[in-house]
Amino acid sequence: MLMTSKAQQDRKMYSAIFMLSSWGFVIVIASFLFLYVGHKLDELLGTSPNFMFGLFFLAIFACIGRLYQDAWLKRKDV
Repeated sequence: MLMTSKAQQDRKMYSAIFMLSSWGFVIVIASFLFLYVGHKLDELLGTSPNFMFGLFFLAIFACIGRLYQDAWLKRKDV
């Protein structure tokens, strides 16, 4: 019985670590993707860094907002 409880605690700990690492990966990929799309829009429209910075910060804030929302919902489960 004690072993099952310890295994469940370890599983929860590893689940939290994997969730944070996957969110970090999502933030990096989304920020680079939006940075690239913003750069291409700036080249097309001739507006130097406007769309590039705007979409970059949009990706960062959107990903952090989703991370916060996910953490808020998981907090209620615990």
